[in-house]
Amino acid sequence: MNWKAHLPDIFLGISLVMIGVEAAFSRIAKSKVHYRANDTFASLGMQAGNIAMNLMMAAVVFAGLSWAYRFRVFTISPSSPWAWVAIFFLDDFIYYWFHRISHECRFWWAAHVNHHSSREYNLSTALRQSWSSVIVGTWTPWIPLALLGFPPGMILAQQGFNLFYQFWIHTEAIHRMPVWFEYLFNTPSHHRVHHASNPRYLDRNYAGVLMVWDRLFGTFVAERNEEPPHYGIVKNIETFNPIRIAFHEWAAIVRDVRVAHSLREAIGVIFGPPGWRMDGRGLTSRNIRLGWEVNRGR
Repeated sequence: MNWKAHLPDIFLGISLVMIGVEAAFSRIAKSKVHYRANDTFASLGMQAGNIAMNLMMAAVVFAGLSWAYRFRVFTISPSSPWAWVAIFFLDDFIYYWFHRISHECRFWWAAHVNHHSSREYNLSTALRQSWSSVIVGTWTPWIPLALLGFPPGMILAQQGFNLFYQFWIHTEAIHRMPVWFEYLFNTPSHHRVHHASNPRYLDRNYAGVLMVWDRLFGTFVAERNEEPPHYGIVKNIETFNPIRIAFHEWAAIVRDVRVAHSLREAIGVIFGPPGWRMDGRGLTSRNIRLGWEVNRGR
């Protein structure tokens, strides 16, 4: 049996069981975890659409990686334990930069924003996945791994392991892990920061599994007990309709391009940071953080 082919089914089954356990726990015990039925079903609807889109585009992704693999520098065997060690670190490094670009470039943010659109933070939030990311090429940063010599199946399997690791960190049921674990790995505390819209926390902690990349590239911020995260996006959307959740930012880009006064402005609203404006006064993460720092210093 090709176990890699069954990974998505296994991961999804485990995820749904864990969501049920957490939801039940939130009802019978005093817990910070909060579930709203409409929000949870919206997340499940997003996951259903994500699965459907990934199935439709699977051949394209696999063909792209396979094409790159034809020009590989080495031939790396998936039977080697050291190959899995190497791809673990390389995949996580690529994930950090893919994730960071998905927050700093509006074109990819439009495909990623739905994951941040929930104002709840529980395990069901982890399933609020994109319908358009694979279409706009968010898989392409992994092409260098195929060129290096990792087989496409191995790359996709490692991506699955990385994403499945991130499932359990979408919770408020766990306050902190041991200090050494918090330093090395992504945890619920670190990822709560990532999902927060507080100026202090905005666009921080992009890690997949290892926190070393955020610490190395200056994007790490620790959660503070005195400043609870406020979940959601800068301008929250008041809807639980999966279709609107999936495409609201794409629609906003179209509207902004239509009223742009120049080609430069049109390019800026598509590929600039979310919130970009021609006059430099838009609600970008940088401007929000600068305004917060000024007000804090008064």
